[in-house]
Amino acid sequence: MPIVAIRNVSKSYRRGSQILAVLENITLDIEQGDFLALMGPSGSGKSTLLNLIAGLDQVDQGLITVGGVDITLLSETELAEWRAANVGFIFQFYNLIPVLTAYENVELPLILTSISKKERHAHVTAALGLVKLLDRLDHYPKQLSGGQQQRVAIARAVVTDPNILVADEPTGDLDRASAEEVLQFMERLSNDFGKTIIMVTHDPRAARKARSLKYLDKGVLNNAPEADLSQYV
Repeated sequence: MPIVAIRNVSKSYRRGSQILAVLENITLDIEQGDFLALMGPSGSGKSTLLNLIAGLDQVDQGLITVGGVDITLLSETELAEWRAANVGFIFQFYNLIPVLTAYENVELPLILTSISKKERHAHVTAALGLVKLLDRLDHYPKQLSGGQQQRVAIARAVVTDPNILVADEPTGDLDRASAEEVLQFMERLSNDFGKTIIMVTHDPRAARKARSLKYLDKGVLNNAPEADLSQYV
């Protein structure tokens, strides 16, 4: 069974009196351990699909199961609890809290869990060690480069050992060298640790790091394997 199964999902938004269809009848399977890149023109529905998979938004019709759980049936409270246990988030602009150190930012998702302080320390140091930032754990975000901040964000995303990682333009605010470094860590999470990663990107270089590639255009999924990556820059 795929870790993510999407069946006949549609989503639209209301703007005044106008209804804007964003996704139309999407069906997609994502296998455990896959590293999937979602590409497409701006406004094609990529981030909307990512948000639906992560339980940040709800479908108009269709169903989405993640790890065997039909998340379209969960209440808002249940979705919040499910996200905390099952999804790690990596954003374009890191979303680190500036008054917290790297260690404290990574620890944050564990604060409301039942694990002890000693266990939290073990989880946080393991996550920061994974992204090679143990020498920066007492540094604040402003003391870190963009690439280092994104690596802290990756550590925060994996510290709870989630089933899936969702990444929305994770290299969009980085220079080429930092982007390459971040992508290498994401590759390792998939290849060595079996993490399932779903990444929205406009960057063909980032997409080529992924194991699978899907295209969205005007809310419709396109599986054409010969599509020209340059049109999605």
